[in-house]
Amino acid sequence: MKTSIFTPLRLYLIRHGETEWSLNRRHTGRTDIPLTANGESEARELGKHLWDIQFSHVLTSPLKRAQQTCALVGLDQVPQIEPDLVEWDYGDYEGRQSVDIRKEQPDWTIFRDGCPHGEMPTQISDRADRLLARLRSLDGNIAA
Repeated sequence: MKTSIFTPLRLYLIRHGETEWSLNRRHTGRTDIPLTANGESEARELGKHLWDIQFSHVLTSPLKRAQQTCALVGLDQVPQIEPDLVEWDYGDYEGRQSVDIRKEQPDWTIFRDGCPHGEMPTQISDRADRLLARLRSLDGNIAA
């Protein structure tokens, strides 16, 4: 009887550090803006909590702020670009605050309504399903 050693998947979800838009509570999807100095510090600080973890895979969004966070956290391998990790495409709502959107659409919620000329919740769900399928094929410590 042949036995195999299986290392269960342990997923570490890492959000990018602060950007000027996240600081101002603006919806930031596909606009590729950099981290603020504070965002860089946040990433370095997070790295102090992850330094002793050996990751078998590191996945990152194609956006610069995510890749910059990944580098500043200090992960010891080259990340794999994962297109399904890119943020929600806010379309016409990109760069706007929810409070301003609700002045025009009082009952708007992204999880029900999506964004005009951007992504709808079903598209996000499809991306999440693809990502979960990919993750199911991996094992060990995964940083995403």
